[in-house]
Amino acid sequence: MSALFRVTSRAVALQRSLVANQAATLRACRSIKTSPKKDETIAAPASVTTEDFANPSPKNWMSYGFDYKDQAEDRKATKATFFVTVTLCLVWGTFYWSYLPDTQIRDWAQREGFLELRRREQAGVDLVSPDYVDPASISLPSDEDLANTEIII
Repeated sequence: MSALFRVTSRAVALQRSLVANQAATLRACRSIKTSPKKDETIAAPASVTTEDFANPSPKNWMSYGFDYKDQAEDRKATKATFFVTVTLCLVWGTFYWSYLPDTQIRDWAQREGFLELRRREQAGVDLVSPDYVDPASISLPSDEDLANTEIII
């Protein structure tokens, strides 16, 4: 019991010292200054000459990677590439793929299975013949070989 009391008193002392250190750290921090607000600053408009107006050049143009010298060619190549990629490949490619014929013949096998089941039901025959596999060709283990093996059916 005395050991428990010593541990709790040390924990309380540790908590108090952490709180004191945290308060001292907060007092030592400096406050953050901000830049002047928009109302306090004045933006002078740049003078536009007639030559600048007649021959506009993009100030911060970044190429898409198709043409590094001409902005119009770069934009045209970008739009053409995305049109071909999205419209022709994705849209028409998906449309073509979804209407392809059944190459795995899955639909045919399922349809034939349903037709065979309907024929057997109408004929009054078992849906699956019990003699589908010849019982003489199957070799099963004897009861002695199985011993105490659990068989789940």
